[in-house]
Amino acid sequence: MEQVMLGAIAACCATVALFFLRFWRQTRDRFFLLFAAAFALEAVDRLGLALLPYAAETEPMFYIVRLVGYGLILVAIWQKNRGPAR
Repeated sequence: MEQVMLGAIAACCATVALFFLRFWRQTRDRFFLLFAAAFALEAVDRLGLALLPYAAETEPMFYIVRLVGYGLILVAIWQKNRGPAR
């Protein structure tokens, strides 16, 4: 049952990534591109947890992928709030 839930979460994250990618294509705003990349990384992370045998969330490999994804979200928010370039 855990693999089914992880697959569902991965599918939802991939769907959100595609929505942000669509918004990026319409606006060319880097904010949406970074969010799409972060959610795509989260989808890959959850898919890896579901498909790899003996995978656990406590392994550092999965934490590093999440850290990069959350870092992308923070960078996107920081760049958006930074204001226009001078």
